[in-house]
Amino acid sequence: MAAITSALIAIAGVVLGWIAIEIACKPCLEQGREAIDRSLNPDYDPDDAVSATTNIRAPLITSESDDPVVVVASSTTSYDSSVKPI
Repeated sequence: MAAITSALIAIAGVVLGWIAIEIACKPCLEQGREAIDRSLNPDYDPDDAVSATTNIRAPLITSESDDPVVVVASSTTSYDSSVKPI
């Protein structure tokens, strides 16, 4: 009888542990399961799943002004010729 009780306690511990992990990691597990479902779906085409916010043909510069932006790089460090490499 003690073996059955020990087995039931062990099974209950495993079930409660599984439930705790499912609750704690729910968002991550859902994303993973969705990714697995998509990869196993033969009708899924990643090229068709482009969202409206990530349009690959959208212009990179969305500034409405016609004035070009000029970026000037300047160096504030000076070269010390007295230091020679070994």
